[in-house]
Amino acid sequence: MNILAIDCSASAASACVWQDGKVLGECYTNVKLTHSQTLMPMLCGILEYAKVALEQIDVFAVTAGPGSFTGVRIGAASIKGMAFAQNKPCAAVSTLEAMAENLRVVDCTACCVMDARCGQVYSAVFQIRDGEIHRLTPDRALSIEDLAQECRQYETPLILIGDGAELCAKSKAFEPVHARLAPEPIRFQRAYGAAACAARAVKEGKLVSAAELMPVYLRPAQAQRSLKRKKA
Repeated sequence: MNILAIDCSASAASACVWQDGKVLGECYTNVKLTHSQTLMPMLCGILEYAKVALEQIDVFAVTAGPGSFTGVRIGAASIKGMAFAQNKPCAAVSTLEAMAENLRVVDCTACCVMDARCGQVYSAVFQIRDGEIHRLTPDRALSIEDLAQECRQYETPLILIGDGAELCAKSKAFEPVHARLAPEPIRFQRAYGAAACAARAVKEGKLVSAAELMPVYLRPAQAQRSLKRKKA
């Protein structure tokens, strides 16, 4: 089975071609160009290098959120378009769950965290033991202080991973937690993680159609929040 997975939920972007548990190719960039500039050339390149035609893709996967509102929309729209054209199923992957894949070989408590702005982070916590990942919390938006308080109950080592990891590690709220910061090369979400999650979705019968694939934001967009305050 061939899976094409992408991630552009934050500043970094990546694409991966996965075949029966093997990564045939992956491309990752973390530059200041917008995803609308980098994503499609990246997709064309990785398919060419992997020697897999778009018509040979069986499942289209994307980190559907949480994350940057614009990035999540670009990723979901790109995957929906390709899946519609090929009449193939999709996997809508949690961005936070995809991050946990980076730590699969480490026995730890993985605190996956993204900067949600406005004093909040998107976070989910996973326990990783003997190469198995177990979810401990749902994806949610909460303050750094609330997350730090919650993390005191978890087993160590506790590893912070994601684009919000450094933000938490440097906060005073996390000083009593003694959390470790994941190394930079594996700190951010990658399309590989999305592909791995998509492979599980195939086995569990959790694929969706292109029409059913929707972004997951966890909270209203800034424009909606501003409009609500103005009306109030």
